[in-house]
Parts: sequence; structure tokens; C-alpha cells
Amino acid sequence: MSRIVVLGSGAWGTAIVLALHRRGGYQITLWAHSPEFAQEIVTAGENTLFLPGFPIPPGVAVTGDCAAVHDAEIVVSVVPSEFLRPALGRLRPHLHSGQIVVSATKGVEDRTFLRMTEVIASSLAETGLTLPIGAFSGPSFALEVAQGQPTAVTVAFDDPDIAARIQQEFSSESLRLYTSTDVIGVELGGALKNVIAIAAGVAAGVGLGFNSAAALMTRGIAEITRLAVACGGRRETLAGLSGVGDLILTCTGSLSRNRTVGHELGIGRKLPEILAGLGGKVAEGVLTTRAALGLARKHSIEMPITEQMEMILDEGKDPREAIKELMLRPGKDEH
Repeated sequence: MSRIVVLGSGAWGTAIVLALHRRGGYQITLWAHSPEFAQEIVTAGENTLFLPGFPIPPGVAVTGDCAAVHDAEIVVSVVPSEFLRPALGRLRPHLHSGQIVVSATKGVEDRTFLRMTEVIASSLAETGLTLPIGAFSGPSFALEVAQGQPTAVTVAFDDPDIAARIQQEFSSESLRLYTSTDVIGVELGGALKNVIAIAAGVAAGVGLGFNSAAALMTRGIAEITRLAVACGGRRETLAGLSGVGDLILTCTGSLSRNRTVGHELGIGRKLPEILAGLGGKVAEGVLTTRAALGLARKHSIEMPITEQMEMILDEGKDPREAIKELMLRPGKDEH
């Protein structure tokens, strides 16, 4: 029986716990950022703040004790990007060789422009520890995963044998995993689509229609692919679940927090007010926008949609003016 610890008690971390429990055959622990929040979940019998209505199954341990990771064979990290490095600082004394780390956070670290697997690796390196670290990403709303609706994602490790092991461990009637060795492409596809989802929300908020949405998603995946390939990812990865698949979901689905943020910006609300209204939930695309542009400048990659999103988010630019500037850019060959 595999021992798995899921780090991060938000909606996505809780949904992964429920999916793994539904499959069966594990000792599962959900690690919360604080003992107090862990106790709230235990007392309520569910994650009332982030994923209400889904009881935590008997046998699933919920804790805020960092030592809980010591006995795990597989550690699944779902800590939001802005909190990941501090959390690892607390957890790494309890990690050890022989463990496998799966990153399911979709983001890029601000200022360093590191992918989440790179953040984990650099943090562990401070204590001289090297572990296999992979990425888990694809079109997967937490609510629908918790409900047991059929979902397909990609798991990527440099070592295909480890990817195959996670595929075997996690796959079930409701969760299908495809393997890849393109960690870079899988991670960047999952992270950067959040930026385009904000843009899609903005377009909907200002009243644009289906033509605009289709153009935005198509040119959005072109931006994502350019940057991912420049960073060492593979073009075909961005045409798969963790690229186009995840982009379609977050640009069109009403459950997307990033699209919701964009929609509220499009109708004229201010960013601080919108973020405050999320009730503690994270829209990763807000921070990823700035980090993505930093990464793009490092590799001399043009990302016009992302640039306009940064100006809307950070400078309060009028969304209609941003859309006008995108439409009036000099003509280009499509490819």
C-alpha cells in the first residue's frame, strides 16, 4: 500500500486526495499550511473554505505537522506558487532520499521565473537532497475531479519509468494519466494558460463574442508554445492535454478563477477588490503574468497578449484600449 502525502489543502489538493481515495490502495495524508486549518477540516469533516460539500473520507489523515511527509513514498505538492518556497523551508528537514515528488501547482515563481519543479529542486538542494521531481497538469477543475467526473491529465518526469509508476499509481475509472518526459512543456503549458484565461475573461467582460474568443485562444497557444520551446519544451506537448486542453478549459469554463478575474476586470472592477472577493482562493495567472514576461524577456520571446495583460493588471490599463492595440499591431505571417 503506497503512502502518499498531498501538500496543500486548497480545492485542488483536496480534490486530488478524494480522487486517490476513490481509487483505493493508499495511506493518504492531506497536509495543511497550519495545524489550526487542519483542525478546522477535521472538525467540519470537509474543507468548508475551499471545497465544501465533499466529506473527507474516513482513513484520510489531515494534519499541519510537517513531520507527516517523512513516511511518504510519494509527495504531491499543490502549494500555491507564492507560498511554495516558504513551505518547503519548513518541510525539507523531513524529506529524504527514496521519495518521489509530483508537482501539481500551475505557476511560475515571481522574480526568479522558475518553474515549480525548479523551485522544489533548488530548495531541496540547500540541504544537499536530490529527488525525482515531476509535473502533473492538464484540464482539471478541482470541483469536477472531486465529483469523480472523467478527467485526463499528463504526468511528466525526466525518467519515463517514474512517470509510468505515477501513471499506474494514480489512474482510475475517473482519472486517466498520460506520460511524458517533457517536464518543461507540461509545466509551462499549465502555468501560462492562466494568463490567457484572464485575457479571455477580459474579452468576455467587455462584451466580445465567439470570434474574439477563438482568436484569443489560438494566438494565446502560439505565445505559450514560443516561450515553452525557447525554454526547452517540445512543441507537441503544447498541442496536448497540458497545453491546448488546459487552455480551452480555463478560457471557456465558468469554474476558472483566472477567467473570472479577467471578466471582472473587463466589466470595470479593480484588481484588489476582485482578489479580495476570492475568499482566500488563488488565481495563479495574476502573478504568473509578470513572471511569464520576465521569462520571455530572458529568452527574447514576443508575447503581446501577455504584455497587455500585465498592463491591465499592474497599471490599470483600460481593457478596451489593450484590445485595440492588439488588433492594430503590424501584420504578421501566422507561423
